[in-house]
Amino acid sequence: MGDGHAVQGDGEIVGTGIEVSFDVQFTVHLLKKKRISWPRIENSEYIITLGNARPLGQALQHATTEMIRWLQEDFGLEPRAAHILLGQCVEYDVGNVFDPAYTMVCKLKKNLIPRLK
Repeated sequence: MGDGHAVQGDGEIVGTGIEVSFDVQFTVHLLKKKRISWPRIENSEYIITLGNARPLGQALQHATTEMIRWLQEDFGLEPRAAHILLGQCVEYDVGNVFDPAYTMVCKLKKNLIPRLK
């Protein structure tokens, strides 16, 4: 899960936030024989993918590619539709620019995803 931060600026540019202890509850749903290229995150509001690479542009590309793949595989969007949806609605966060590999977060609000399947 990582380390707990009470607060941290986008990108963790100095290598740390205000460290705190924390208790976390989460649920993992195992989909047997489901193959994905990279971890995916889902909460009540968003589907989320991550990219971790250097340079930062490569991390962004990895996160975006995985989101496109998810939209096609699980939501039935054609490639063009997935790209157009992200082009208008994607949200990015800089997760980390301190460590050797940078982290980008790619988010899409669930209420914007057409349910085609």
